[in-house]
Amino acid sequence: MSNSLLFAFVVFAVVMFFTPGPNNIMLLSSGLTYGFRRTVPHIVGITVGFAFMVGAVGVGLGAVFIAYPVLQTILKYGGVAYLVYLAAVIAMAEPPSADKDDKGGRGPMTFWGAAMFQWINAKGWVMVIGTITAYAAIAAFPWNIAIQVGLSLILGTVSCIVWALFGTALRPILTSPRAIRAFNVVMAILLLASLYPVFMDA
Repeated sequence: MSNSLLFAFVVFAVVMFFTPGPNNIMLLSSGLTYGFRRTVPHIVGITVGFAFMVGAVGVGLGAVFIAYPVLQTILKYGGVAYLVYLAAVIAMAEPPSADKDDKGGRGPMTFWGAAMFQWINAKGWVMVIGTITAYAAIAAFPWNIAIQVGLSLILGTVSCIVWALFGTALRPILTSPRAIRAFNVVMAILLLASLYPVFMDA
């Protein structure tokens, strides 16, 4: 990968990772609701899950979706349905009480939940397709995919940590259950708004 192509990819990746999207909105809400430490599995799940998806599509899985476009449609609308469900969960989320165990509650997203979510995340697919088609030079295919996976891990980790810490930093400000509920409702609305490009592309 040439220096100019590498620079272009880094700019593309920074913009895509750090701008608001389903992952970042959920991390913001989780940081506020559960704190940073309990959000760490969610962070790791996103970064590992997305980087794995970049690698898998880069080495040939993307050809399956080209051959069977119906799979893309199934993933798209399955992702929409799941995001609507997640928006409802976020809207109803409340901070766990300090005086009682919240193991029976929903809790933050798990590593596996966050990793699997990447496969039905519309923005994630836009990033993966853009990454593979625009920035993978065929002449140095294996090395370029490795670079893209590595950068996805690094930039994804930094982005996820920033958004989760942003949510955590709001905890001393939004102290009442009513304020947290209102904030989470706004986050749920933004999460639903992130579906707009999906329907425009329908």
